[in-house]
Amino acid sequence: MPESRSRRQKKAAYKAPTGSSKSRISPPWWAPTMVTVMILGGLWVVIYYLSGGAWPIEAIGGWNLAVGFGLVLAGFGMTSGWY
Repeated sequence: MPESRSRRQKKAAYKAPTGSSKSRISPPWWAPTMVTVMILGGLWVVIYYLSGGAWPIEAIGGWNLAVGFGLVLAGFGMTSGWY
């Protein structure tokens, strides 16, 4: 019976690339800033609703929601850079 090809040709075991052994580490201020930005965004939206639109900035009206959710999204965006 014929032998399969895989038996005849032995392949070398896979070795991971040996690039830089230095791992990426986020700066110590990154995580507290990320959490603070998310909390501020959430508080911005909550204060806007509880005040009936009078706070935080009455002049921009409904755009207060965009500011609050923008802060929350910025905080979540920062999570991708946290190692």
